[in-house]
Amino acid sequence: LHVVQTNFKMVYHCCPAMIGPSVLDCDMACLADEGKRALAAGATYLHLDVMDGHFVPNISFGPYVIECLRKHIPDVFFDCHMMTSEPENWVEKVAKAQGSQPGLLCYTFHYEATEPRGKTQDVIDAIKANNMKVGLTISPDTPIDAILKYADQIDLALIMTVYPGKGGQSFIEPMMEKVKTLRAAYPNMDIEVDGGVKPKTVDMAAKAGANLIVSGSGVYKAEDMSGNITTMQRSVEKFGNGKEEEAL
Repeated sequence: LHVVQTNFKMVYHCCPAMIGPSVLDCDMACLADEGKRALAAGATYLHLDVMDGHFVPNISFGPYVIECLRKHIPDVFFDCHMMTSEPENWVEKVAKAQGSQPGLLCYTFHYEATEPRGKTQDVIDAIKANNMKVGLTISPDTPIDAILKYADQIDLALIMTVYPGKGGQSFIEPMMEKVKTLRAAYPNMDIEVDGGVKPKTVDMAAKAGANLIVSGSGVYKAEDMSGNITTMQRSVEKFGNGKEEEAL
């Protein structure tokens, strides 16, 4: 399958379709079981939101919880979304949860937390030094140029489709222009979207070129968890990978 992008029309790419439930919407008292439940229902990876109460007003959990979760789920990809004001302080601690083999942990941090302090490159270097994948994310008000500046050095780009740390928001459709721009420039990059992504909005993300789909309430609050995961998976495979209906 060749990757072609012309004038931002819907095109196909080869990046794998992956659904990552956001565990913030699960029963946090049963985190390991809830993670396993979503994976058994067809999820591909887990999206772990670390909130420090400074970069965003909420506090969720920290590196030690991720390390403990890894003991129960050793062989699954974790995307650690660091909504922290000083992500450089947590790199080594999160690295303790790397899993049973290399490549199972991505440390995804916010450009807005590091660039004003001149720390973005330092954090990228520290993540690599600790043998993790590098993820860089931007909030809705930050232009895509922020990602493009460092794109050659990262493994995953996360385009926020809501404002981080604020609940009850709807999917911000104009963010799909960022996804299209990034997919055109980097056809083989993992591009993730996070915020308000559910079966009714996933087609927009899939058509724009996102291949990693984060969904919280779309998975954990669903009446049919497996059905919702399958719907979102098939959307990316159809509109992103170009699979025919009979192949889904």
